[in-house]
Amino acid sequence: MESKHLISNIILKIRLLTVKDKEPYLLFQSILGFYPKNIEIYQQALRHKSLSIRTEDGQLLNNERLEFLGDAVLNVLVADILFKQFETKNEDFLSKTRSKIVQRNSLNKIAMELGLDKLILTSTPASLPHYSIYGNALEALIGAIYLDQGYRQCKRFLEMKIIERYVDIERVASIDMNFKSILLEWSQHEKVSLHFETEELQKQDRKASKFKASAMLNGISIGVGEGFSKKEAQQQASKMGLEKIENDPEEMKALLKNSREECPES
Repeated sequence: MESKHLISNIILKIRLLTVKDKEPYLLFQSILGFYPKNIEIYQQALRHKSLSIRTEDGQLLNNERLEFLGDAVLNVLVADILFKQFETKNEDFLSKTRSKIVQRNSLNKIAMELGLDKLILTSTPASLPHYSIYGNALEALIGAIYLDQGYRQCKRFLEMKIIERYVDIERVASIDMNFKSILLEWSQHEKVSLHFETEELQKQDRKASKFKASAMLNGISIGVGEGFSKKEAQQQASKMGLEKIENDPEEMKALLKNSREECPES
């Protein structure tokens, strides 16, 4: 398989001699470790929706569709790797470990390590710590690799260019994600107040106590969670809040801005 990959890369390199604009191919080769076949699909992977191109038939070209595909492929690839690495672990362990690896904050950091933050075409400033534009571009890039090179090459890229360099799987597997701490860090950075409203739910059939928590930013609920302890409920609420911030950071900023205007400091 290694020799087949090497031969394919040599053939693409020879073909590149006839291409006038070699710079994009060389740029992606430095990131991917191989030469693209279809350069346009990689360029599209780095085009944010804020700078979409409209085709003659009215279709908007950006990286959203590739991001959708890449997200699915990434989850399958990570599941494949974890399944083989942790042969005795159960489904719950594998699922939680995969979630830690593919969570948005991690993908954002990896994308920046790869240098994608300097290559993304966008008119939207990525100013929030948990802003998802970089991680989305990385997922879109994985989608492009899958379409251009197939599953094996996609897995090779993930293992050699990402996991070997930036992900200590054993360490990740042993860490419990503290969503509350991450949300607190974000709120301090954005200078907004964070508190939790927690209540004990009414017991049914004398079962164990259950709690419900709301994560409140400037008095606005951004996430609700339940659990068999206050801590668990607040963690779930924080997780939901972070997902809301990451999925639509601009709406969140506008919401918090309005809350500041309605409740000005004395």
